[in-house]
Amino acid sequence: MQREQLADFLRRRREAIRPAEVGIADGPRRRTAGLRREEVAMLAGMSVDYVVRLEQGRSSQPSTQLLGALARALRLTDDERSHLFHLAGHQPPPADGIARLARAGLVRLLDLVGDTPAMVLSDLGEVLAQNRMSILLTGDHTGLTGDRRYVAYRYFTDPAIRDLHGPEEWQRHARQQVADLRAVAGRRAGDPAVTGLIERLRAASDDFRRLWAEHEVAVRRVDRKTFMHPRVGRITMDCETLVTPDLGQQLLVLTPADAEAREKLELLRVLGVEEFPASVPH
Repeated sequence: MQREQLADFLRRRREAIRPAEVGIADGPRRRTAGLRREEVAMLAGMSVDYVVRLEQGRSSQPSTQLLGALARALRLTDDERSHLFHLAGHQPPPADGIARLARAGLVRLLDLVGDTPAMVLSDLGEVLAQNRMSILLTGDHTGLTGDRRYVAYRYFTDPAIRDLHGPEEWQRHARQQVADLRAVAGRRAGDPAVTGLIERLRAASDDFRRLWAEHEVAVRRVDRKTFMHPRVGRITMDCETLVTPDLGQQLLVLTPADAEAREKLELLRVLGVEEFPASVPH
């Protein structure tokens, strides 16, 4: 770990960012160049004291998770992110791992939408970040590993998801999952992360293999989903998807489809996370 170089790099990157770039108002009384340390701490989800110690070269070695949070908060490029990991004494994550770090601006939007469930997903359908209401509604999906971290893989291999929907609804969503993945495969031709997932899905699911052969292509923007929640029952949500310019990540915002859904969502907000299961099929 190169403490002095790490401290200098973090300080200079913090001073180079304009507050407006990360959704912070740049008031007339601001004297600090770039972001304040407490603003970096807020964006990265860590204590101000630790940010101070990092910039003074007297911190313990930061974890890879903490470095990923700092990279998002400081809006680092891929090269800058790799440099950050090297300075901290870690190997940079592979290209697929880098793509799985939610962008700082999207993470900021999760907080701004307040009590509306929202999550950040990769183009392959991995949940990269969720706000509190999203976790209350669907469970925490950010810790899933292996192929289960992909929504499409769970959709075609998890019987609980199939049982939740009627045949027509399941078929509609299944077609959408495959059309989404086909669009990603076209943009990321030859990417082993994409081709590997497709091959494993073809091996695991006859339904996927049949739908994949139809070669439908579409990127979803608007959808409606039904969630079966263990505490409030069936709840129907409208889904609005906003994608980044490079189509690499998307912000999924879930709003109640009707008055009954609004009431159930409010009940969830009040109940909180007590005795909440790890995930909810959807």
